[in-house]
Amino acid sequence: MPVIHVDTLSHPGLDVYASLTEAQLRNRLDPAKGVFIAESPKVINVALSAGYTPLSLLCEEKHISGDASDIISRYPDIPVYTGSRELLASLTGYTLTRGVLCAMHRPLPPSVEEVCSGARRVVVIDGVVDTTNIGAIFRSAAALGIDAVLLTPSSCDPLNRRAIRVSMGTVFLVPWTWVDSASALRDLGFKTVAMALTDRSVSIDDTALCAEPRLAIIMGTEGDGLPQATIDSADYTARIPMYHNVDSLNVAAAAAVAFWQLRAR
Repeated sequence: MPVIHVDTLSHPGLDVYASLTEAQLRNRLDPAKGVFIAESPKVINVALSAGYTPLSLLCEEKHISGDASDIISRYPDIPVYTGSRELLASLTGYTLTRGVLCAMHRPLPPSVEEVCSGARRVVVIDGVVDTTNIGAIFRSAAALGIDAVLLTPSSCDPLNRRAIRVSMGTVFLVPWTWVDSASALRDLGFKTVAMALTDRSVSIDDTALCAEPRLAIIMGTEGDGLPQATIDSADYTARIPMYHNVDSLNVAAAAAVAFWQLRAR
């Protein structure tokens, strides 16, 4: 176990934790070299169990034989950077992590066909940019039987640090990838349902909708919802019945309701 004591955040090897932006971590110029950061022992262990590859750890010294000990025992050859609590506390968000950060290799995204193989229910996240909403949608997807998550390029990266934390590591449990548009799923045998309020929206408990053997649920951005072209091209448009003159829910809350009602029976 190579333990490296540091007294400055400019130490070589700490750039992934201290100075690189999320875009730099993704390294879009060379996706094969991309990195992401997982926070807290529980989330890190979920990622490891799902097959993700650790590159290094950063933690206080007390965690080496404490909260991080099982991670280190699983991967004894990765470098473990450690420093004073005062030094590490200067890292944004460090105090929220129970003291353990892990840099991990970002795998290349699988194809849409691979992710959707055998799936009966998938969600397409179209233009959702809030990291908290992305994490919450993944958590609901994992809990409520969604087989895969597909995101349009305008959506937030699921391996963003905050998205991972909010999801409680479920971004590592549900297969996901990027897709240009929901219409690509028709060639794979899916019917599509746009979650939107329109004159032709059916209730989310519509019998025909719930009975579809393969269904892609399309969720739109926080402010404007789905583009009209996406709504027009969907096989169904569905709404969640509401009361007290409330006309909409937060996208993460709406996704949870949709996942439960439209789950494969």
